[in-house]
Amino acid sequence: MPGMLEEKDAIRELLAEYCFRLDSGWFDGMAALFAENGTWETAFGKATGREAIAAHAEDIRARRGDDRPRGIHMVANVVITFDGEAAADVRSNWTVVQNSPKGPKIGSGGAYHDQMVKLGGRWLFRYRKIDRFIAA
Repeated sequence: MPGMLEEKDAIRELLAEYCFRLDSGWFDGMAALFAENGTWETAFGKATGREAIAAHAEDIRARRGDDRPRGIHMVANVVITFDGEAAADVRSNWTVVQNSPKGPKIGSGGAYHDQMVKLGGRWLFRYRKIDRFIAA
């Protein structure tokens, strides 16, 4: 049975994998990181279920248009609190770094509040709330 450090590391991996998949536009893969009935709450609306989460992410990207430079999400200040062996509350901060004509810039930033669940030996998002405090 994994110890607390291994469980925390697995959750941090999930946070990183979410960023890689979202930033690359692999929305089905990003949605697969959620429990089947998981919810993704953004500044642009909320979606529940993997199919709806992927569609919502695609819609956000489409509404944004292709004129905005690609960004990368950076996650920091991760605090993980366990509720038993199969649930965790996770708080973290995020920043999107983007290219601009003057060089790299902060595109947006805020906080994540996640409720995680461990299903089939794997950590997944049950509920991810994204607060956006910094917007370009």
